[in-house]
Amino acid sequence: MVVVSVWGRNLGAMAEDTSRWGFETRAIHAGQAPDPRTGAVIVPIYATSTFAQDGVGGVRDGGYEYSRTANPTRTALEEALAALEGGKHALAFASGMAASDIALRSLTRPGDHVILGNDAYGGTFRLLDKVLTQWGVEYSTVDLANPTATRAAVRPNTKVIWSETPTNPLLGIVDIAALAAVAAEAGARLVIDNTFATPYLQSPLGLGADVVLHSTTKYLGGHSDVVGGALVTSDAGLNEQFAFLRNAAGAVPGPFDAWLVLRGAKTLALRMERHSDNAERVVEALVSHPKVTKVYYPGLAEHPGHEVAAKQMRRFGGMVSFSVEGGEEAALAVAARTKLFILAESLGGIESLIEHPGKMTHASTTGSPLQVSDDILRLSVGIEDGADLVGDLLSALD
Repeated sequence: MVVVSVWGRNLGAMAEDTSRWGFETRAIHAGQAPDPRTGAVIVPIYATSTFAQDGVGGVRDGGYEYSRTANPTRTALEEALAALEGGKHALAFASGMAASDIALRSLTRPGDHVILGNDAYGGTFRLLDKVLTQWGVEYSTVDLANPTATRAAVRPNTKVIWSETPTNPLLGIVDIAALAAVAAEAGARLVIDNTFATPYLQSPLGLGADVVLHSTTKYLGGHSDVVGGALVTSDAGLNEQFAFLRNAAGAVPGPFDAWLVLRGAKTLALRMERHSDNAERVVEALVSHPKVTKVYYPGLAEHPGHEVAAKQMRRFGGMVSFSVEGGEEAALAVAARTKLFILAESLGGIESLIEHPGKMTHASTTGSPLQVSDDILRLSVGIEDGADLVGDLLSALD
């Protein structure tokens, strides 16, 4: 049961049980009751590094002492994120990669093994391949959409199965419930990066995942004006491990960053509907274009993961990738010609973006089994007028 509290103070019997509320109501009210002192209906930005104590070690009612450990604005965000993901605990971080780092360093020790999808975000691959291997962590990549192949990849020292769904940038789909069963058999933890789907479109914890990760920079923030990350779980022990290491390492967002993500989350449902609407229009145009050789979108009936996506997602989201006839040179030319689709990294904002994964977000995978084909472009379809977005892409392609 998730309750509404006043920025860290559990109100017990006075609190509302938010589990009975719809998603949109939780996004606006969970963890965000009006300030009991002033009546402010929006959570204030608590721009303070430290809090007065009633004597040595005598923290006051809210339980706050130092903002690296906890801050009331961040607490409100964490309560909201837990409610949106259907989890019992959430922690906010300075970035999605900070959350990834804390999760992996909490869940593994030197000599442990991690299974990673063979279509993973370049930053996650880089963290494992270039950083954690120096600490003695082993990893292997596999097609996580194939339960048989995933079971075959399990080793006696496997501690984590790390999956995105949809994946970045090829929009691959993993059956979360099936993967959870493999992880349980292996005695491993299943971490699902839910950044592309968001908690509005998909609920991994309800399908058996142990931990849900977000780059809150993306759809949860939604306005390309903040960098952040989050981990959500219903396991109190895991949450305690994450919280300890976060505090020890200091990978925390400032109160203004937490406030921006909290503000963005309020309109997540509305935005995801429009992102999905526009993506479907873009996909329809791309599929029939003679210079487009392949479109990657789970909403397409021919997409390999379409049936699974239809089962575990509310809609298919705002991310689209496609291959351009003529290879890298042609793809780069298209990316250079768009006007409304801005050439930039990141995703999930209200504006539309286009990027070349091979040279941008996934450059770190060059020469590895995760290398992205050089003819692929990735779109983050925004909430502009859908006809304008289609026209922009068609002009760039022609």
